[in-house]
Amino acid sequence: MLGKLIILEWKQMLRSRWMQLVAILFIFVFVSIVMIQQLALPDIEGFTRQTASFLNLLLFLLPLFTLTIGGMSVAGDVESGWFSLLRTYPMKIWQYVFGKFFALVCSFIFIVLLALGVVFALGGLFGSVKVPYEFLVIAFCLILIFSAIAIMLGSLAKNRLHSLAISLVVWALLLLLLSYLIMAIGTVVPGHVLQKLTIMMLHINPVDWLRFGYFLLSGQTTVLGPTYYDLISFYESIAGIAVFTALSLLWIIVPLIFAAIKLKKLGVQE
Repeated sequence: MLGKLIILEWKQMLRSRWMQLVAILFIFVFVSIVMIQQLALPDIEGFTRQTASFLNLLLFLLPLFTLTIGGMSVAGDVESGWFSLLRTYPMKIWQYVFGKFFALVCSFIFIVLLALGVVFALGGLFGSVKVPYEFLVIAFCLILIFSAIAIMLGSLAKNRLHSLAISLVVWALLLLLLSYLIMAIGTVVPGHVLQKLTIMMLHINPVDWLRFGYFLLSGQTTVLGPTYYDLISFYESIAGIAVFTALSLLWIIVPLIFAAIKLKKLGVQE
């Protein structure tokens, strides 16, 4: 039952015009950034302005489309009656949640790999193309975490429009509003208080968390400055790696559990 649900959901997502437009957009963005880096900029090692642009676009676009499409997928099932139909089948709640989650993850991983495939194909015309593996790791982590959050938001929504609104609010909060809030608070509090507040926000905002993870993974932690030396030293240790992995898994597991509890109240029986 679970396998059939995953295949069905994955096919439906790939046939969605929303998903097809996202694929075209990702191909355009990936090709544009990599070709500009290849043709217009010198081959420079380290964290360059081009690398920062690539990372910021990745952190900006993936959460936006994952939250909106994933949330509307779950809310659409409830609104259309498909969810009620699934209640008549001998399917456990965790099977529905995991099926949606896995299909969403596979869809966006397919889009990212498709965009990279086009990049490497065009790279054969312009010379060798280098895409740091750190981008792939962070992209896959973004997809996993925000797919789980999207399923949770979809379970909270009453319909597709409500889900879209909630997803956009959460996206704006994580990507924009929290950063502006930190900057505003920084104008009225001492530096050491701002540092502690920034570290706290780092652990509760998955976007900042994965950006920090990229710096750790790529060995470019010097861009953070000496202020965060103790924090960086901890997360570069074995214990820190374990904590980082555990917190990242919590960002996936907790939203899925919450979604399962919420959907169970709608009548899905175990």
